[in-house]
Amino acid sequence: MTLDPNHSNLDEVSGAAAPASPTAVESDSATAGPSRKSIVREYAEAIIIAMLLAFAIRVFVVQAFKIPSGSMIPTLLIGDHILVSKLSYGVQWPTDCKLQWAFPPVNCYASRTVVAFGKPQRGDIIVFRFPEDEEKDFIKRIVGTPGDAVQVRNKQVLVNGEPLEDKAFTQRIDPGIIDSTINPRDNFGPVTVPEGAYFVMGDNRDQSLDSRFWGYVREEKIRGKAFRIYWSWSGQGHWTDWVRWDRFGKAIQ
Repeated sequence: MTLDPNHSNLDEVSGAAAPASPTAVESDSATAGPSRKSIVREYAEAIIIAMLLAFAIRVFVVQAFKIPSGSMIPTLLIGDHILVSKLSYGVQWPTDCKLQWAFPPVNCYASRTVVAFGKPQRGDIIVFRFPEDEEKDFIKRIVGTPGDAVQVRNKQVLVNGEPLEDKAFTQRIDPGIIDSTINPRDNFGPVTVPEGAYFVMGDNRDQSLDSRFWGYVREEKIRGKAFRIYWSWSGQGHWTDWVRWDRFGKAIQ
């Protein structure tokens, strides 16, 4: 997010009336230099301050993301633009940072909690660093918290031996059942979630690359909790349907 500085009118300097004497011309020329310099300095300071504020908000408060895949359908659709709170679980201090030639100029791969507000809970939709490629950000729903026993039996998710009530926010589009010796999609576990880690799954259960395939999400790799859709673009069908107006401002649950 960048802020455009206010446009300054330079006509007061460049459009001044013609002087009555050579002395007046020399006097006006002498004062024009510092005035132009101060304007350039004001622009530069405004741009720098705006960039620092945008960077601070992005790192510590809220960050915008775009949904590129269908792994969270029906909760999140391809083309949804969402806001992710960095303060949902506490004040986070970035760690494991590297410089880069982009904005922001620093990319951080983990965080440390300075002031804790609470822990991630089952049902939270979180954005995190993908364990197999930390240059990528993934979004999934927490199914298992530390100490939980998680199992998938013929597509039914069990947590601590009890069926997870997830029909209200999930979909399963493939009626077939895959054996666990071939693929862990429909039959998995049981496993116990280790301390400081979380078991996550996509709401589009049959088309999601999640903890069933690559394991757990470490707490320090969580970037934040998704809480609202601020823009949604489909780009399909008639042009009047490209923007999903009904999703603007929708809370993510």
